[in-house]
Amino acid sequence: MLRGPWPDGSDMRRTLTAWTAVLALAMTACGSTSDEAPPDDTRLRFGQAVAGHPAARLQPDVVVVGGGGDVIRSVTADGLTWRIDGGAPHARDLAPGKVMFVTDRAVGRVLDLAQDGGDLLVTVGPVDLTEVIRDGTFDKKDVTLGDPLIYLAGQPLWAQDAGTPPGGTGKSVPLRRKDDRPAQPAPMRGGKATTQALGYTVYTSCCTDGVGAHFTYDDGGVRLTGTVTLTFRKPDASFQLAIGAGKVTRAELQVSGGFGIKVAFEAGIQDGRNHRKQFPIDADLSFPIGQIAGIPLSFTVSQTLTVETAFGAKLGTIKGSGEFGLAGSIGFGYRDGSFAPRVTDQFQRKASLLNSLSGVPVGVMGLVVRHGVRFTVGVSALVFKAGVYAELTTSYGTTLGSALGAAYAQCRGVAIGVQAAFGIGYSILEPVVKVINKFLSLLTPITGKPIPPIKATGGLRWPHTVYTNEEVIPDAQVCGHAPK
Repeated sequence: MLRGPWPDGSDMRRTLTAWTAVLALAMTACGSTSDEAPPDDTRLRFGQAVAGHPAARLQPDVVVVGGGGDVIRSVTADGLTWRIDGGAPHARDLAPGKVMFVTDRAVGRVLDLAQDGGDLLVTVGPVDLTEVIRDGTFDKKDVTLGDPLIYLAGQPLWAQDAGTPPGGTGKSVPLRRKDDRPAQPAPMRGGKATTQALGYTVYTSCCTDGVGAHFTYDDGGVRLTGTVTLTFRKPDASFQLAIGAGKVTRAELQVSGGFGIKVAFEAGIQDGRNHRKQFPIDADLSFPIGQIAGIPLSFTVSQTLTVETAFGAKLGTIKGSGEFGLAGSIGFGYRDGSFAPRVTDQFQRKASLLNSLSGVPVGVMGLVVRHGVRFTVGVSALVFKAGVYAELTTSYGTTLGSALGAAYAQCRGVAIGVQAAFGIGYSILEPVVKVINKFLSLLTPITGKPIPPIKATGGLRWPHTVYTNEEVIPDAQVCGHAPK
């Protein structure tokens, strides 16, 4: 964690070196838009239905509920609870411990269920692909990432600053009260959306020049605004996945488009308090692929954002921007236990973040912005996505020395880290898992048995460092550099 304040002088270089290690360690471990999808089109709103196919076999505890999106009434904003028609084919076969599979978005391990009139309220948790599919081969080339469907979460549990989740008072919550939570809104088109989480307003966009987020925050004492973007041009993707006897035997994913990264930010403090906020940007950018061997799949782009302030005084400002070329394509290959990353590295500085740093700090100003973008081919939605994925997380750590410090030099420092992660399965941010498990622990299932907590990760995952560097100017001992 970044603690600040830091003194100008020899500690600055040591601080930036520590930041580089922190960034690497951390990386390994939307309301308005143009065209709203028709609300009565259940295939768009709730996903593509499952179809039987002899080329794919599901696990024996998977219950395929017939009817697809037509039998789904609603889903809560957090994606936990699905209201489905109790008379749908095989709906009565659902039970805690089984895997519900209705559409590519309505799939998960059943944690509990209750009847509400003629409907069933089904609470689900995440599943790994191999918990759904026993045998099958799935592949597709040249998936074009053009005009996405945008699925907004609305007001999920993890987007709230309150200590107690909606519907909870610190006491047990009867299962039948879960519908007190807001429902997910209908999907939209247009590539742009607005979301809110933990006091931040985030404007997300995709996919003309890349995928990115513009964020703002203002609590009266700390003000932040910034834009983070993973740039690309006309991206496309190809993948292959083979599962036999419930184990992944082969997996490949390649996303091409010529990737780069951009950042711009302004921050100021006036008698405010530092904070660290980490959250998923609640807008899935989805490109439906269709059924392959009877299994509905989608290509999904999702983002996470972390902002951490470390202002060493009660008054000051900091501003900066930068742009870098990164890689021609990203991906990986996995076969019979052997993994290999496939990243065409072409790092290039286009606009220096270090040289752009400016401001009027009365004390040292420190800021970390971390932007994650994940490309997933698979099933499920929002934080419960499972499939073959490639993720790029870029961290920008900046420090600007006090204007009242050195007599002849104001120290500036930057630490940049780009970490890739490739996987087959799922991974969920720890803060999100904690909020969800807290809510689940408050529920009182009709069965009388407590709901088991969900896990943050499932399946296989491999980290890969793409780029890391730290710089300090001026090249002087007062900023941690020995004079040449």
